[in-house]
Amino acid sequence: MPMQTRFDFSFLEKSTEVLRAIAHPVRLGVIDLLAQHDQLSVTEIYEALQIEQAVASHHLRIMKDRGVVEVTRDGKNSLYSLTDPDYFQVVETLQKVL
Repeated sequence: MPMQTRFDFSFLEKSTEVLRAIAHPVRLGVIDLLAQHDQLSVTEIYEALQIEQAVASHHLRIMKDRGVVEVTRDGKNSLYSLTDPDYFQVVETLQKVL
């Protein structure tokens, strides 16, 4: 009898895309910061991570395109937040297994 996964292929594909979107040290750091502070500007993020603004923007764009973070406007500022706080649980799980 053939074995089957409990997950449908569509879920597995979407999961792969999300994992790719967070699979970088900067992006994991962004998730950690946003889990602690709810909303941050790109300036607060790049200063906290001690990276260039262009680097932070690049990684935030990838995460936004994959639905990991969302952006809201506050005057001239763009504020980033996690679309779901459970993304931080992925980071915590990695910390436990590594």
